[in-house]
Amino acid sequence: MDKYQHRKGKAAVKIKTPDGQPLKNAKVEVKQTKHRFLFGCADFSVVPFVNNEFSDELREIVQMSFEKFVDLFNFATLPFYWGRFEPVRGKPDTQRLKNAAQWLKERGFVLKGHPLCWHTVTAPWLLELTNEQILDAQLGRIKREVSDFAGLIDMWDVINEVVIMPNFNKYDNGITRICRQYGRIGLVKMTFEAAKEANPKSILLINDYVVSDAYEILIEALLYAGVRFDVIGIQSHMHQGFWGVEKTQEVLERFSRFGIPLHFTEVTLISGKLMPPHIKDLNDYKPENWLSTPECEERQAMEAVLFYKMLFAHPLVEAITWWNFIDTFAWLGAPAGFVTKDGRIKPIYSALYNLIKKEWWTGTQELVTDQSGTLKVSGFMGEYEIAFKDKKASFTIDKPECTVEVTL
Repeated sequence: MDKYQHRKGKAAVKIKTPDGQPLKNAKVEVKQTKHRFLFGCADFSVVPFVNNEFSDELREIVQMSFEKFVDLFNFATLPFYWGRFEPVRGKPDTQRLKNAAQWLKERGFVLKGHPLCWHTVTAPWLLELTNEQILDAQLGRIKREVSDFAGLIDMWDVINEVVIMPNFNKYDNGITRICRQYGRIGLVKMTFEAAKEANPKSILLINDYVVSDAYEILIEALLYAGVRFDVIGIQSHMHQGFWGVEKTQEVLERFSRFGIPLHFTEVTLISGKLMPPHIKDLNDYKPENWLSTPECEERQAMEAVLFYKMLFAHPLVEAITWWNFIDTFAWLGAPAGFVTKDGRIKPIYSALYNLIKKEWWTGTQELVTDQSGTLKVSGFMGEYEIAFKDKKASFTIDKPECTVEVTL
């Protein structure tokens, strides 16, 4: 049995000439150009890179890295942390983010914004407001960003890590204040309604690093309360070691019971010394120099392949996003990227490239149309290009069986 059969489809492609006649008994070339599945990555250095803010030396490494980035992925996450996006009230960093979004969009990426509501890296000026004013500012912020970026970014992590949000006590912040007052369910409901109102076509996620039954119970309560979201986001920062097969399957089983698409939104596996297991908050581990080593790089590649294979085999998983591509800009300084600080490509890149662009990719096919100008194409769901002599046309396989018409 093919465990990836649910990722594949068949298309009856009817080809016509410009004058509307069927292209009979003709040899054509068909090739896949893009996956339907979202293979993603977040590396927020794309924003200063696109806006020409790096020194020449660093830009050279980043330029090379993003050439690799574009060649492998079709999905990218961009940063909308409120405290950085709008450190001064009324002066959001909209244009820089639009420049980065446009650059990625032109290269065929589907984009997601992260996050719209979070108690960490939130706007410091919220503390000057009453809770009612904080809520108004938060909902207004959501409507502004989702509306301003509609058409460029139509997918959002609406609320992030809400399981611990009302209990967060590392420092005072406006979002924890309103979560305590209005409750988790009340705040989630209002944020999602604001985002959907701003862009009814948007795809909206709830996102959390908690993968215990606390997140599961919250989702159940939200659905019971009538809150609707399009995707369940699951973080998997494995700084303390690979989850392994058993835990990964257990997480998939528990969260798939809702029948809602799953996105693994923040995946990390380390190519260096693992974080000690006694650390409860990953932010508390601050080694002087967290190095990537050849031995650990091989481990990272092997574990990434196994993790991706398990996720790609599950029918409800629609996206996987790696968290940071270049170690220089990695979260917590962890060597979790595909590129070392000195610009060396790690084994994980070729390991995942062999999966995504070879094993899970439909190679070029030479096919012949029948008397009605039709041919049958089978392959992984996604976008395809068909070529006859010097003419080309595109079509999509987006379901197990479909019929499409193209004109060459």
